Amino acid sequence: MNILILGSGGREHAFAKKLAESKKLSKLFIAPGNAGTASIATNVAIDPTDFAAVKKTVLENNIEMVVVGPEAPLVAGVHDFFLADNDLKGIPVIGPKKDGAELEGSKEFSKKFMFKHGVPTAKYQAFTKETVTEGQAFLETLKPPFVLKADGLAAGKGVLIIDNLQEAKDELADMLTNEKFGAASSKVVIEEYLDGIELSVFVLTDGKDYKVLPSAKDYKRIGEGDTGLNTGGMGAISPVPFADDAFLAKVEEKVVKPTVDGLQKDGIDYRGFIFIGLMNIDGEPFVIEYNVRMGDPETEAVLPRITSDLLDLFEGVGNQTLASKSYEVDPRTATTVVVVAGGYPEAYDKGYVITGTENEQDSIVYHAGTTLKDGNIVTNGGRVLAVTSFGDDIPSALAKSYKTIDKIKFDKMNYRKDIGFDLM
Repeated sequence: MNILILGSGGREHAFAKKLAESKKLSKLFIAPGNAGTASIATNVAIDPTDFAAVKKTVLENNIEMVVVGPEAPLVAGVHDFFLADNDLKGIPVIGPKKDGAELEGSKEFSKKFMFKHGVPTAKYQAFTKETVTEGQAFLETLKPPFVLKADGLAAGKGVLIIDNLQEAKDELADMLTNEKFGAASSKVVIEEYLDGIELSVFVLTDGKDYKVLPSAKDYKRIGEGDTGLNTGGMGAISPVPFADDAFLAKVEEKVVKPTVDGLQKDGIDYRGFIFIGLMNIDGEPFVIEYNVRMGDPETEAVLPRITSDLLDLFEGVGNQTLASKSYEVDPRTATTVVVVAGGYPEAYDKGYVITGTENEQDSIVYHAGTTLKDGNIVTNGGRVLAVTSFGDDIPSALAKSYKTIDKIKFDKMNYRKDIGFDLM
């Protein structure tokens, strides 16, 4: 099969590496891709949300399946675009249609969905700039810390957790009236703070059946000890040690099944990944959020552990035969450490030459924010590389990742040296 992956980050490089292992793969294309994907696939310099350009690429290259990495094309309706086009409608798209993508596209939609279908989550209310005063009054009914979430897509940065009531009221006003997060915060969800240990569980579904993928925990803050500004993710661990069989059985029974059943009951034909952000509170799962794609950098820790043919699983999603597909997981621990540009997640420079990425003896080096220039691999984003290693436990896997990172060089590079610190 000829496959097109949409996206350019570490997640998409992970998809590419795993799909390249399949005997069913003929040719692999990535739009737009990065310096890492260029070595195993054909990069196509188009915007994944430019659906006319996507169509042209699909038809010119006889693409037989499209795998959507990031959320933006899904929320914009790329799957619906394919179904509405006579030339494209027979090509499977791995990723939900626009109605299913609302689980991530709107925080309020997802909260209503959870309450409707009995998925355990925090109590909440949603507010707009016309109801700022009511929102500030609602904050007074909650105990600190206060959780404010931009309703729309904000690149993983639209959530504020604030200890001080007055500061929370001021931030609410800033989000709603001054559009702190742009159009994403034209509506803000305020919710009760859940105090527990966070993790993510991933589900692949064909709309009828599902496979529960390995659990993972990511590290969002830029600073060690989980301090400083939020980022897109500085590292990940899979599996999560505290998510034992008993806890994961509760997740499946109380969260996964009601979610997949709820989509069916609501008439949403959902084919793709469901990322379930969870909080473990005294052994009980509560949902913080849904995403409608794989997480990044969790993908770089989860996908390497799947030993089954990923393309075969995707075929099962496309033709709704997922239940019959073989699904196996490597029991070892995978750890991912993200190497970022100096200054990230605030202002940073691009274009620094990267060396040492070929040192993959003990690790997998995934490219995230890289590109090729004058024959060199150079930095092209905030999160530049993700280095994944296997081990029998977290410390042994991490030691390999850090040993590989020691051989990688570019100006002002930065990374956390304490990924997994809270699990060991």
